[in-house]
Amino acid sequence: QVQLVESGGDLVQPGGSLRLSCSASRSIFSSSVMGWYRQAPGKQRELVASINTGGQPTYTYSVKGRFTISRDNAKSTVYLQMNSLKPEDTAVYYCNARRVISATVYWGQGTQVTVSS
Repeated sequence: QVQLVESGGDLVQPGGSLRLSCSASRSIFSSSVMGWYRQAPGKQRELVASINTGGQPTYTYSVKGRFTISRDNAKSTVYLQMNSLKPEDTAVYYCNARRVISATVYWGQGTQVTVSS
């Protein structure tokens, strides 16, 4: 049973923008910290941004000021708005949900973001 469904990955030129979306089942979304991770070829998966149930975001240093994470509780969807994209942002981006109480983790299938001219 698919719990998290991502969309929005694409090929974009440097300096461009993309918005990723991740829809979750309501029971998971309402009780989870939602996050976006990415994994570039040959590199470890890294946390890009997360947002808690109260809407407080956190970002890894390399994306601060360029990326914005948000959550729409009515739609059980988390977004990642990515602006001023750089070639080093190229990676597969994964949606992640971590239940606050049980710490159970769910992953999406990943969506490819390629930044290239």
